[in-house]
Amino acid sequence: MSKALVTITLNHLLGLKADAHGFSFTKNQPANSILSGRHASRLRGRGLTFEELRLYHPGDDVRSIDWRATARLRSPHVRVYTEERERPVLVIVDQRATMFFGSRRAMKSVAAAELAALVAWRAIQAGERIGGLIFNDSEITTIRPNHGHSQAMRLFQQIVRYNQDLTDRREPETTISLNSVLQSVLQIAHHDYLIILISDLEGADDLTHQLTINLNAHNDLIIAAVYDPLGAQIKGSSGMRATQNGHLWQIPQERSFQQNFQRSFQQLAEKWTRIFRGLRIPIFPISTSEPVIDQLRESLRSHV
Repeated sequence: MSKALVTITLNHLLGLKADAHGFSFTKNQPANSILSGRHASRLRGRGLTFEELRLYHPGDDVRSIDWRATARLRSPHVRVYTEERERPVLVIVDQRATMFFGSRRAMKSVAAAELAALVAWRAIQAGERIGGLIFNDSEITTIRPNHGHSQAMRLFQQIVRYNQDLTDRREPETTISLNSVLQSVLQIAHHDYLIILISDLEGADDLTHQLTINLNAHNDLIIAAVYDPLGAQIKGSSGMRATQNGHLWQIPQERSFQQNFQRSFQQLAEKWTRIFRGLRIPIFPISTSEPVIDQLRESLRSHV
């Protein structure tokens, strides 16, 4: 049987601060980044905020003249903008029962938690506001974007709580779907958010397609599809083993477990990669078998 890291700890997520470099979510990307080329996202970077309407002064850029205001006020007026100093970053972290699988280095749920922490630390370093939605099969916790290390601590504590709850052997009460989470995100991210969905995309369907269109209309959406290389190969084994701090966990292969992992991840990945790229939404795979930071730097390479 294979072994994998079962749950995450707060200290582990805090320790990832040292690794949060060598990748970027800005619009200026190297040629081999998933954010470059014809399939690149329309990443806006920091935008402009309207500050005031004032009289035209010699030397002002004529392109800033507001011609409607000029006609109405009968004197030339310009619109003055200031560059936004920050933008909100929202990480959507899937911790449903389908994420509780891993054949080598870590569970999918652990890889998702690590990625969320790396994104959070990078956003804080860039002076952005960081927030998140963490969800499982029956609960969603929303953390509104804010600044600072204390905000990261709040986010990480909730991720750890959800992650460690996955070791509960009780059958989860399934009331939360991927689509219901995306609908919740739409209530928060109205304009110019950077949204990073970290999920195995279980339950994605035509409604998911429409919801991502709506989210991407006024925001920048990136999708990290978390998968396990052996997930699609499990057919008849009695279960999987995993270790955590010397404890051995036997993960039973119940009917729902079989239904999730007998399907081919490759077919799912190809389908949603095609759909999301057609929408100009970057999607990149995160494997449980390799360190998340290495994969993040490979996909979002920068010189930072």
